[in-house]
Order: sequence, then structure tokens, then C-alpha cells
Amino acid sequence: MKKFLAIILALTMVLSLGITASADGGKDYSGYTIRIYSNSNSTERVTWLINEAKAAGFNISLDTNEVISGDSAAIQAANENKDGDLIFGLNETRWSQLIKGQYENLSILDWTPTWADEVGDFKYDGKAYGIVIQNVLMLYRTDELGTNGEELHFDHWADVVNSGYTWYRQNKVGGTTNMNINSAMLYPFTDPASPAGGISLDGWKTLWKFCADGKFGGDDYKYGFDPLNKGDVAVSEFYSSALYGKIDVAAEGSDHPLLGTFEPENWALADIKDGTYYIAEYIGILDKAGRTEEQTEAVKAFAEWFGSAEVQAAWGEEFDSYPCNKAAADELYPDGIPAIYEIPNFALNTVEGTDLSYAEYVAAHNSEWTNIMTNLGFYWKDAADAPAEPNWDSLDWATLTQAAG
Repeated sequence: MKKFLAIILALTMVLSLGITASADGGKDYSGYTIRIYSNSNSTERVTWLINEAKAAGFNISLDTNEVISGDSAAIQAANENKDGDLIFGLNETRWSQLIKGQYENLSILDWTPTWADEVGDFKYDGKAYGIVIQNVLMLYRTDELGTNGEELHFDHWADVVNSGYTWYRQNKVGGTTNMNINSAMLYPFTDPASPAGGISLDGWKTLWKFCADGKFGGDDYKYGFDPLNKGDVAVSEFYSSALYGKIDVAAEGSDHPLLGTFEPENWALADIKDGTYYIAEYIGILDKAGRTEEQTEAVKAFAEWFGSAEVQAAWGEEFDSYPCNKAAADELYPDGIPAIYEIPNFALNTVEGTDLSYAEYVAAHNSEWTNIMTNLGFYWKDAADAPAEPNWDSLDWATLTQAAG
């Protein structure tokens, strides 16, 4: 199926890129170099995008993750350098901050693409629009290296700490995927009155247990797929956009690989009553000082092109991601939505006692959570360096929610 789709999409790209680039009469925009900041910037993604953009009549500049790694680094670099034309990637947490003007040198230009109605709720009207849907997943092995046939049913993500099975945990506080895992774990513990970043004390105790009793296997485990694929843990967390592609080649990295891409043979999704934490990556145009109207036209044309159904379908096929653009999703998955994207989305649920969605609540408290985890020493790499569990009843939360130093 994937190979067939690749052939169809390759042909579609040849045709669609020409149509898209010539929609305004075949104008060549390559005379202006469009400076882009993104956290979706693996070497493969950057190379692909530069080449396809060039074929469509655009000249872009985009650093790989060897230069800028992660959403915080991307947005901070854009804010400091003040040379950006466009940002794509990030998530609702960062976009909410960006659109509300929390970065002194960054403002978003008013802009509405022709495909705005294709992305559903994944948009900030007139400002930024969804391109890729992501969510975090809890996976488990169903074979003798996992639950040996037992199905996992939890009310909350945090219930894994009492499951009786081994689980993978990340090795650092920062990073988009790590942040999303923590957001999923903390969801049932929201307490707007709590001085501990709006999270109850039980929430921080549970997250500490998740870290203390979880298994981390060294720097070879950048994300949670590898330890599960090798059979080192029974339960793990991973992000949706790369899962099927990883399972396609799972045997290359394990003697006991996960089997069955769309029809699992020895693995499953944990059934969690809450659902999971979804994010979307967005694209928005920066209001860059000194840019001419003609240059701004080039930036808008690129954003229009990149978010289009044709290009997003090709991007999704190339990098195993699920597009926000419904027309692109229908092209990629004509037989229906994959199971990993049918899980209920608690990011949009309203937090009790507030008028905020959980995604907005995360955005409001994210810096406090990062500071708490950093100050208390969560997610140590080496068990020999593990800090003592805090005396939870005597902590100074007013200090812990602030950045160290």
C-alpha cells in the first residue's frame, strides 16, 4: 500500500507542483531568500523541502536540527535574530504564546490561505494554520516480552506507574515529545488553585514515580520506540507521525521486532479512557521589519504552496506524518483515518475551574512545569546520580516555579 501510494504521490507531485507554482502565472519568487525557522527540521526534511521549493520557484533558508534543535530553540533563535520570514512546526503551546505577543521581536502577519477551511479546528484564524497533526501514544507489547496477551486498560496515562509492567521514560526535561508525554501524564491532576504550577501535589508525586521507576537505556534511546522494539520494556511512549514507518523497518534494529504495521501482531495501543494529548504543527508568516511588499508576496506564496493539499500529501507520505489538511489526508489514506488518530483528544477539553482548554492550560503553565522539573532534578540520565525524592510537604513552590538562577 505504501509503495503504491508513493508512486501515485510522486506522479501527483510532478503535476501538482507545476500547477501550484504556476497558479499566479508562473511567477518565479527565487530572487528573494525566504528565511524559515522550524523544529520540524531533520536533515531529511530540510533537504527535501529546499529541493521541492526550488522546483516550485522558491529559494528558502532553513537550518537543520544539528544547528537548531527543538521548538524552544527555534522560536528563541527567531526572536533573537530578527531575520525570520516564516515559522512552521512548534505546537499550540508555543503558537499560543507567539500569537499573544510573548516574544518581543516576533509578531504574526495577518494571512488567510485558500486552504484555510480544509484544516478544521487546527487554526488561529487570520494568523496560523495547521499542517501536521501529532499525538503521543502509549504502546505495549502483547507477546512474552510484554503483557503476554493481557490487554492494558487505564483511566489515565499516569496509571502506568501502578501497572506492574516495565515502562520506558525519557532522559531529559526538554524537547517537544518529552513535554507532550509530561502533559499527558499530568492531565488528571490539574488544580487551578495549586501553587505548584496549577498541578496537585499528587500529580508531581506520580510524575516522580514515573521517572524513578521507569527504565532508561542510555543515549541510544532518543525516543521510546527502540526500547519497546528491542523488548527491553513492556510499555513505552512514542509520537504518532513516525510510528508506522518505524514498524515497517523494525526488524533492522531488533532481534525481537514489533510486527504488523497497520494490523498489529505483537503490539497494541493502550486503551486509555481519557484519550491522549494531541498537538498540531502550524505555519504562520512573521511580520518582518524592512521586508518589501514584493518580498512579502513571495513569503505568502510559499506558505500557500507548502500548506496546500498536494504538497502536504507528499510531505506526509515522505515523512510518515498525518496532515491537518483534510484533502491531503483523504489522498494519503483513502480507506479511512488510521487508528492512532482516532483516539479521543483531551487537549481540547475544558479544564474544570477555568475557561481554558487543556492545551491552553498547558501553554499557560508550561514554563512553570519546566522550571519545577529542572529545579527538582527530574529525568536524570544515570541511576547512580538520581537525586533523593523531595520532601513534598516542605517545598517552596514560589521558588521552584521560577527559572534556576
